[in-house]
Amino acid sequence: MKSIVLHLKKLDWVLIVSTFLLVGFGLLSIYSSSLGKGDFLNFKKQIIFFGIGIILMILISFFDWRTLREDPRLILILYFLCLVLLVGLFFFAPEIRGTKSWYKLGQVSIDPTEFTKIVLIILLAKYFSTRHIELYRIIHILISGLYVFIPSLLVFLQPDLGSVLILLSLWVGILIVSGIKLRHFLILVLCFLLISIFSWSTILKDYQKERILSFIWPQISDPLKIGWSQRQAKIAIGSGGIFGQGLFKGSQTQYGFLPEPQTDFIFSAIAEETGLIGVSFLLFLFSILIWRIFKIAISSQSNFAYLFASGLSLLFITQIFIHIGMNIGFLPIIGIPLPLISYGGSSLIATFTALGILQSIKTH
Repeated sequence: MKSIVLHLKKLDWVLIVSTFLLVGFGLLSIYSSSLGKGDFLNFKKQIIFFGIGIILMILISFFDWRTLREDPRLILILYFLCLVLLVGLFFFAPEIRGTKSWYKLGQVSIDPTEFTKIVLIILLAKYFSTRHIELYRIIHILISGLYVFIPSLLVFLQPDLGSVLILLSLWVGILIVSGIKLRHFLILVLCFLLISIFSWSTILKDYQKERILSFIWPQISDPLKIGWSQRQAKIAIGSGGIFGQGLFKGSQTQYGFLPEPQTDFIFSAIAEETGLIGVSFLLFLFSILIWRIFKIAISSQSNFAYLFASGLSLLFITQIFIHIGMNIGFLPIIGIPLPLISYGGSSLIATFTALGILQSIKTH
């Protein structure tokens, strides 16, 4: 019992409190949008996911993270399990709005892509931590890219362009943190541009092109189709003002004008009801969370721990940036949830799993 108490004292409680407050923020917004629909099922499920996430984070923090670093077979098993689950989506997942991204188990949906993000951070941290002095060899960049390319291709075929961008951003971000040479980075940028041009002409589906075009030229898009969602999001944010319209009183959110207020546009729903003050507090909490993750990264004495924590912080930063960018019209709508805030059990549990590994790094 004494050892358990000592372990709990070693946890980063600033990180935990900021995480809990962020989830609480999300629960308030999900409850608010549930009022307008008169359906509180997602709110109740999110509370259950939150409870599961807390238990997982605490339990994982007791395990020694060095097991991951020292046992590459365990990492490869997790990686191939993710690939199997991604392949299984094409055979067993129901088609929802043109995509096959979730397994349905009764009232619960499971998105293996969310867990794949965490496993890729672990795999890349392991790969580069043992080869950081050999990054001048482009073969290591190509091999690590292959690890990322396979799940990215499977996710793209669902199709889920947003998650593909997250996976690729993770790879490039960890490469930069690992110390990639400038010329190699420029080659990657050139390859990305060539692939983008090729994808536009031969791979991207019409609705994906429409989303990008509606962002670049919103004045020519049909307001009842792609551009409608982003317009309603902007209206919700603008109507929030400084103090907001008040909790449970947002007109766009309560009357159903704001699409997907619990997931893709939850930032707009929060901005409408809590205003600039609420959004500022939200970003303040995210800043504390990312700062604590960076602090653990910098203080760690292992390359693996440093790269894992850095990769996790990059995952948060990328998703926050893209989600808010979608909501304010700075980026096209590609369906990226706001971490810890948006409704989604897979995202929440995967995030708490990663935070559990981070706490293990902190305590051990």
